Amino acid sequence: FWLTKAAPHYKPHGSKRGKSSNLYSFLGRLRHFVEIIDPSTLFVSQEKLQECIKLLDDYKHGTLPPGTTDQQLWEAQKIKQAIIHPDTGEKIFMPFRMSGYVPFGTPIKKLWNPLSLLSLSSTQWLNQSHNACVNYANRNATKPTPASKFLQGYAGAVTSAVSIAVGLNVLIQKANKLSPATRMIIQRFVPFPAVASANICNVGLMRHSELSEGIDVLDNNSNVVGSSKIAARHAIMETALTRVVLPMPIFVLPPIIMSYLERNRRLLLPIHSVVCLITFGLSLPVAISLFPQMSQIEVSCLEPEIAMATDCKVVTYNKGL
Repeated sequence: FWLTKAAPHYKPHGSKRGKSSNLYSFLGRLRHFVEIIDPSTLFVSQEKLQECIKLLDDYKHGTLPPGTTDQQLWEAQKIKQAIIHPDTGEKIFMPFRMSGYVPFGTPIKKLWNPLSLLSLSSTQWLNQSHNACVNYANRNATKPTPASKFLQGYAGAVTSAVSIAVGLNVLIQKANKLSPATRMIIQRFVPFPAVASANICNVGLMRHSELSEGIDVLDNNSNVVGSSKIAARHAIMETALTRVVLPMPIFVLPPIIMSYLERNRRLLLPIHSVVCLITFGLSLPVAISLFPQMSQIEVSCLEPEIAMATDCKVVTYNKGL
């Protein structure tokens, strides 16, 4: 029901659903990101991508080929936004795009077994390694990040994730006063607080260079006003919050649903796979829609040098995804 028969007039950085998809409203962002995370964009060829980029450049310079439709422009923008990083202009590696988060992340989530420390540790390592690369690939990239800082962030993120998950699991196992049934139920829900806490560490550590160097903020004409550490802090905090919301349905709903199906062992594996896939697919657009990717902040809240460099009352920055 989100699709329309005729696309409205194309507007750069807008949405083809017009006012109903205002990117500064949650519902508008949700409808927008449902398109951006479309897994079909993973199969777009390099030739098709270049055609889309050229079509958008032609629009920008007023040299569109005769007969170009709004629908073609909307499709070109969708493909470009799904594949190209807005700061670097480079392709994001397929497994680390938001459109690849569910297809490549779901198998890792499905391997989760909180009743085995080895499985828990190895799955947390795989999960947080994938998350670290996704966070890095979709960061604010207005400032270059040395490889050494990437490796430091990766090591810290993965270490914290495994430590939190295994530590909580061992703590529950040593709670002898609890009945075995109660202990097992609690263990099933340990992954959520573990992953949520680890995800916060992951985002902060993978993007810690932004806190020290700042990120570019733009005026109304998309000109760089300056570099702000305060804006970087806002960007990382907002992104970290989305990573807390993201695993909530993934690790809460499947255990509840599967608890009613444990008697039928034959259907357990396929149903669990479908439940994880659907839950992850629904939670991702909701989580990343909590805040605009291109966020705004009042100049009065930023560093004095930013306020002195522009007459704008509000500036924009890429929060990242």
